[in-house]
Amino acid sequence: MSVYTATRTVTKIEANPLIYGKKDECQRLRVAAYCRVSTDEEDQLNSLDTQIQYYTSKIAENPNCTLAGIYPDEGITGTRTDKRDQFLKLMRDCEKGKVDYIITKSTSRFARNTVDSLSWIRKLRSMGIGIYFEEQNLDSLKAENEMLIGFFSVMAQSESESISANVKWGIQKRMRAGTYSVRFNMLGYRKDHDGNPIIVPEEADLVRKIFHMFLDGASMAQLKKYLESHHIKTASGKDIWSMSVIRSMLTNEKYVGDVLYQKTFRTDCISKKTKVNRGEMTRYLISNNHSPIIDRETFNSVQAELSRRNNIRKKLDFSITEQGKYSSKYALSELLICGCCGGAYKRTSKVANGKTVYYWRCLGRMEHGKSFCKDSAGIEEKMLQDTICRCLSKMIENSQDVLELIKGNLFYAVSGDNSTFEMYAVEKQINQLKKEISTMTDLAAKTEGNIERYENELKKMFESLTVLRNRYDLAKIQAAQNKTVSTEVEKILTLLKNMDWGFTEYNDIIIRRLVKYIRIFGKEKLVVTLKGGYQAEEKIYLVKLREGVNYIV
Repeated sequence: MSVYTATRTVTKIEANPLIYGKKDECQRLRVAAYCRVSTDEEDQLNSLDTQIQYYTSKIAENPNCTLAGIYPDEGITGTRTDKRDQFLKLMRDCEKGKVDYIITKSTSRFARNTVDSLSWIRKLRSMGIGIYFEEQNLDSLKAENEMLIGFFSVMAQSESESISANVKWGIQKRMRAGTYSVRFNMLGYRKDHDGNPIIVPEEADLVRKIFHMFLDGASMAQLKKYLESHHIKTASGKDIWSMSVIRSMLTNEKYVGDVLYQKTFRTDCISKKTKVNRGEMTRYLISNNHSPIIDRETFNSVQAELSRRNNIRKKLDFSITEQGKYSSKYALSELLICGCCGGAYKRTSKVANGKTVYYWRCLGRMEHGKSFCKDSAGIEEKMLQDTICRCLSKMIENSQDVLELIKGNLFYAVSGDNSTFEMYAVEKQINQLKKEISTMTDLAAKTEGNIERYENELKKMFESLTVLRNRYDLAKIQAAQNKTVSTEVEKILTLLKNMDWGFTEYNDIIIRRLVKYIRIFGKEKLVVTLKGGYQAEEKIYLVKLREGVNYIV
């Protein structure tokens, strides 16, 4: 038996991507090309056309290949694959078996996100599909090339991050200088040929109406209904208004002539996630940038009212959340408080002799019964409104201090300037101190004992009086510096003047503007507290009943 003596050899056969995905040797390889430019500028679009022509002819020249398609993305960033339609179409075609091999210019053209780049490369490799990066001369089907591809992907991502940081620095520099251009795609403004914002009169009137309707108690839903029922289109030309768009209008500083830069920001250049800037980054406010549509007093008043409505607490104990709901229909829903249990009041109805009668009842008693709130009672609406009007009439009639307090409160509400309150408070202290000085002087004149004690006390009082007078003069100067008379203040004071301070008729708007809350103590009395802190009480008179109507239930 002869022994086999031939020399044993090992021959290395290099991987050949041109036959790797073929089912048989006669099958031509289906090759696709991916191209991308990051902007839609003319020179970049020309570059994209050049790439398309290059890859079309390159694949056609190879007899073993057939063109599976050219997939170009124009004006699209490479940091996010979910924004690249042609890239995603290419990946779907690969999954459907329509592509055997992919050619692209470089790793940065394929993706600038390291995670996306490597995950897609590995996924395609598992399907037997390779990617050839011409600039780096790398084939993804070769496992030893993965480290190099990862390295070049990291370099591409770092380049994107560096470009992003440079762009962000330039934008922030223009923000600091107040030269950064902002959009004015909003109701009431358009840009002229020079790019400057100009007011559209018809739209501006509508914006003012929306602001004043909100201050008069209209809710977001009511504003939405008004705009849609009058067939008013949004700034983008839509017939349907969303309440978020209305809210953004009411909080948009551009309507007072200001511009606030960097209200939002992107967390990074890879995810491109946009967040509201709540202090994480510096903001820049450009005051008096352009002509305003809304005066500052009205705008400040709207912001205060928005804050108040957002911080209403729940009224029902059975509510799932702690957040309450603003009621725009009835002013008393926001103001009535039970003097027994501290709960809110609710408007209810009862049918008597075929007629519907409305009552205001304590929610605590309605929910938990008499054992929880034994002293409260439901009060007929008309009688409750008459009692409130009588109380307000007496407050105005009996004290000039109330008028000053109302003026001060309204001025503060619309302007944010508390100098009026400061003047009022200091003046009261000065008058009180003058009375004390007069009393102390009389006592010093009548005493037969140690007069030095009285003299020392008087000296301290006069020193305090000097300090108070200085404070009063300063507050007076500050108030005088604000020459803008609020239209809202004028509106309310004119309305009160026309009513001759009588409050003979109940008015929801007046009640909302003047009253802070109303506390009801059973069926005996109620106490009205104005926004300035002034209080007065009024008895609930059980007048002669109308036929079939109970005033207390």
